[in-house]
Amino acid sequence: MAFTVGLFFVIGLLLDSWLGTTPLFMITLTVLAVVGFFISLKYRYTEEMERLEAERAERAKAGKAA
Repeated sequence: MAFTVGLFFVIGLLLDSWLGTTPLFMITLTVLAVVGFFISLKYRYTEEMERLEAERAERAKAGKAA
């Protein structure tokens, strides 16, 4: 994760030095990478929690049926 954020930072830095827009692309790409990772982590977490809750509900249902 840190490598990818750093990579986006460097790409932004290179674009800014090439285009002469100094902090614009550097900040934008870094924020984009960080926000993208947090969104990805949030969706993975939610999906895993829903899966675990479904498993727990199935075990509870199977325990009552036995």
